[in-house]
Amino acid sequence: MLLLVGLGNPTPDSENNRHNIGFKIIDAINKKFRLSKQKPKFKGLLTTGNVGDQKVYAIKPLTFMNNSGICIRELIEYFKIDAEDIIVFHDDLDVEFGKIKAKFGGSDAGHNGIASIDKFIGKNYSRVRIGIGKPKDKMEVSDFVLQNFDEDEMIGLEKITNNITDSISILIDKKLDLFSSTINNK
Repeated sequence: MLLLVGLGNPTPDSENNRHNIGFKIIDAINKKFRLSKQKPKFKGLLTTGNVGDQKVYAIKPLTFMNNSGICIRELIEYFKIDAEDIIVFHDDLDVEFGKIKAKFGGSDAGHNGIASIDKFIGKNYSRVRIGIGKPKDKMEVSDFVLQNFDEDEMIGLEKITNNITDSISILIDKKLDLFSSTINNK
């Protein structure tokens, strides 16, 4: 059993923020693989179903980004899911827009959602870092990540979302390097 986590903020005006790219990925997975209807459980919106032969839970924490770990901790304790069987999708400023880097463990690199998860469950889980690029002017990072994607970025976001869902079987098999190279070379 795997747990797929998409990070974001649950307010309606946050829906198209750069910080909410994790929510968008979970929505796309839910739709493509026809996972169950979202139900509010464990301080998040939870779905379940199968991706190929793999049973998965997918969740979008409703605890806001900086407290994402609270939701994840409750869920994994209830379902007895090992941290190694968690894959978190989140935005990353240090990755070029439209690219991804999948990795196991590591530092939070200043990402408050990842820092919260690390605090509650440790660092031994997989992360799919989805590039949102850096601010082009002297905009504060906090303002940039909470800003909506522009029109061109929305088109790019659709492409990367489709690439991720099309290649998800590689990720489910925990072939992180192959998953990254497959996505980035499309």
